[in-house]
Amino acid sequence: MSKTRDLPLPRCFDPSRINEVGPVRYAELAAEARSFACEHAIAPAANDITRVGLLAIDCQLTFCHPGFELYVGGRSGTGAADDIRRLTEFIYRNLNLITTIHATMDTHTAMQIFFDIFFIDNQGNHPQPMVADLSLEALQAGNWRVNPAAAAMLGLEVGELQNHVLHYASELRRQGKFNITIWPYHAMLGGIGHALVPVLEEACFFHTQVRNSQVGFEMKGANPLTENYSALRPEVLTTSNSKPIADRNSRLTEKLLSYDRLIIAGEAKSHCVAWTIEDLLDEINARDAELAKHVYLLEDCASSVVVPGVVDFTEQADAAYSRFSAAGMHLVRSTDPVADWPGFFE
Repeated sequence: MSKTRDLPLPRCFDPSRINEVGPVRYAELAAEARSFACEHAIAPAANDITRVGLLAIDCQLTFCHPGFELYVGGRSGTGAADDIRRLTEFIYRNLNLITTIHATMDTHTAMQIFFDIFFIDNQGNHPQPMVADLSLEALQAGNWRVNPAAAAMLGLEVGELQNHVLHYASELRRQGKFNITIWPYHAMLGGIGHALVPVLEEACFFHTQVRNSQVGFEMKGANPLTENYSALRPEVLTTSNSKPIADRNSRLTEKLLSYDRLIIAGEAKSHCVAWTIEDLLDEINARDAELAKHVYLLEDCASSVVVPGVVDFTEQADAAYSRFSAAGMHLVRSTDPVADWPGFFE
């Protein structure tokens, strides 16, 4: 792959619109993109000799807009909004390098194991999001139990679902993962928060028109019986009696590993991004550890979950990224020219 210069930002991009929520003018955007491709002599992605994938994890309004349900502000308080601006600019400046963009989308309905409606205490109260203790010990002690009405709506017996919850918490402990977390309702299917941030969607659509390369949209997280932080697999795959409840996303895994270079960004660094990379690294190590050198993590396009005075997952995220770096993946910044990234053009 030969080194290239960064492209200029197109006229359609206005960084002051990062937090705007409104319609995308697709026809106007398509016309500008095609003109941009001609002006800068950008060839279709099908012509790429070295194929570069960009994985944008859960860059949705629900996580990336300060007015929505589970904004990932990080320690700065403006984390995800800043990440989206940088990621959008990165896409525009590197339209000629990026072969395909893959956008994962967290996708939920209300009756799921990580929402408050799923559990009650002995007084019939639901657990408080981000605060309630749903550790294995708390569940074994009976501090929280399955909501019988939720079990009925899911078509399951209460005892069967209660056994699953205990099995589920045990599996999380065995795998060294987070306890069950009760999250605020977010990424609700049919809701506005489920959508990509509009300025990023514009950039993805612009890329589609410039490179003739369709965005790969990946829905995740709809199974009511398991969390699904990683884009490549849910947290737990079976029930207490070993019945399968969900599958790995082998198709996406194979696609990501097929690229000559893979760039990863998104939200939240401490959860969906970190677990996706962890699962990808497991696959890499099972095949050829040298493949890790083809993965580039945009450090300045991902922030951690921080709720001031409640939880701060920054240290866990930083520790994960240190492990990824030690395994051979590259920690890079979107604001640095790709030409300066180690090994990218080798």
